[in-house]
Amino acid sequence: MHPLEKFTYCPVCGSKHFAEHNAKSKQCENCGFTYYMNPSAATAAFITNGRGELLVERRGKEPAKGTLDLPGGFIDNDETAEEGVAREILEETGLTVTSAKYMFSLPNIYLYSGITIHTLDMFFRCTVDEGAAPAAADDAAECFWLPLGEIHTEQFGLRSIRQALYMFLKEHGL
Repeated sequence: MHPLEKFTYCPVCGSKHFAEHNAKSKQCENCGFTYYMNPSAATAAFITNGRGELLVERRGKEPAKGTLDLPGGFIDNDETAEEGVAREILEETGLTVTSAKYMFSLPNIYLYSGITIHTLDMFFRCTVDEGAAPAAADDAAECFWLPLGEIHTEQFGLRSIRQALYMFLKEHGL
């Protein structure tokens, strides 16, 4: 289901005459307000250690509960992407980010509570203090270091994460 189908009333005036304007928006026939459905901003992090391992998580919640994932999540209002990725890593792993370098972005679809949320996932290469031990919390059921040569993208539940891992591993000759 497209998210715009859930919006039946104008958020400005409350009119029920809130109709499709185009594929990306709805417009109120009473007050003229146009609502555009843009993607939500999200982050994911590639964190490696000196042993050639990548920090991964097992998802503790839907969507894709039980599959592998990269640390990250949705960016909060009034937060930069770098602040968002650092906050999410701290919340999910207990690790403090010392550096976050933007790599690339990919579109994704995230099914949440029966609504399809379109996201723009921004990927970062992050560093944390060497030797710091991750501890799963928040959305992560567990987190652990996985050798790059043992990564199988099909074990990761979200499409953009699988695609990003493929690109990351190709960059590392794997």
